[in-house]
Amino acid sequence: MTYTVVAIREEDGRYSVMCPALNDAGSFGDTLAEALVMATEAIALYIQTLRERGWPVPEDNPHVDIDMSDALEAFVYKLPIREIPEAAAAG
Repeated sequence: MTYTVVAIREEDGRYSVMCPALNDAGSFGDTLAEALVMATEAIALYIQTLRERGWPVPEDNPHVDIDMSDALEAFVYKLPIREIPEAAAAG
């Protein structure tokens, strides 16, 4: 599955990444690459939690709004999300 995310370079130079379709689940990092990796993991865990609770997993929403108030740059990506194997999730 893939989800649309918004990556924003903040004033301090770090990056935050959010997934609008999943209540802005995401993460941040010192570099764009690090932030995308961390967001991918956070989104996978979010989806896993939804499934464990028996809640529906929202479909991707490719339409995003970007608030540039404190951002230097913004990017939109499609992130491939792999499900976490149950053994890894339990450990």
